[in-house]
Amino acid sequence: MGLAAAKAPEPEPRPKGLHLLGDLYGCKGEDRYFFSADLLREHCLRLVAEAGLTPVGDYFHQFGTDGGVTGMVVLAESHLSVHTWPEKRYVTVDVFVCNYTSDNRHKAYKLFTALVDTFRPAEPHVRSVERE
Repeated sequence: MGLAAAKAPEPEPRPKGLHLLGDLYGCKGEDRYFFSADLLREHCLRLVAEAGLTPVGDYFHQFGTDGGVTGMVVLAESHLSVHTWPEKRYVTVDVFVCNYTSDNRHKAYKLFTALVDTFRPAEPHVRSVERE
């Protein structure tokens, strides 16, 4: 048996993912999404469904009547998080999807774009990170 016949096993492919991050400044979106945890939750879950992703849990918290909202939707594919600072018209958005069993990149972009469009930032700072 020669060297050519003795092949080393190929390593299993590692899960790859896409992480989309947004710092949204000067947002002109509707106030209700800055101040209402319930409305932001409903909106996020609707956008998740429209993107074809699978929610497995969520938590949204409102900081008093004049404060912002922080929220998380746990996805079978990974997660979405959003944080609002209404007094600064600033929002952070984070969408991460795993691509282990299927390529979910287009779903991540669809969800992320819809969230950014919701807040209508004058100055969006957006980053994309390939996770390996």
